[in-house]
Amino acid sequence: MAEAYVQVTTTTDSRAEAAALAKAAVADRLAACAQLVGPVASTYWWEGAIESAEEWMVVFKTTVDRFDELASLITDEHSYDTPEIIATPVVAGSMDYLAWVAEQTEPADDPADPETTGDPV
Repeated sequence: MAEAYVQVTTTTDSRAEAAALAKAAVADRLAACAQLVGPVASTYWWEGAIESAEEWMVVFKTTVDRFDELASLITDEHSYDTPEIIATPVVAGSMDYLAWVAEQTEPADDPADPETTGDPV
């Protein structure tokens, strides 16, 4: 496995926000896919008290090379002050699937930039 792969998770307080984060990450090729799971019941410490909330989880499939950009997108677009952003390494998987993840997370060619299209300058 030449690439290194991760699953990145975050949670939000609504399905709509989870779907928007998923769509933005896939559209920007920061994740090959994103799955919404929920609602889930979360219990956590926040500002000195135990809180409970219904949340939606988003699981992103990506490469280690795209993690920092994906984390930035989540941070910038998320409604929480401190969003969960956890990357779990993928230690094994279907080679065909992982190749697909790598292919889908390659930065898109910019038609205005000849260096990214492979066209001669």
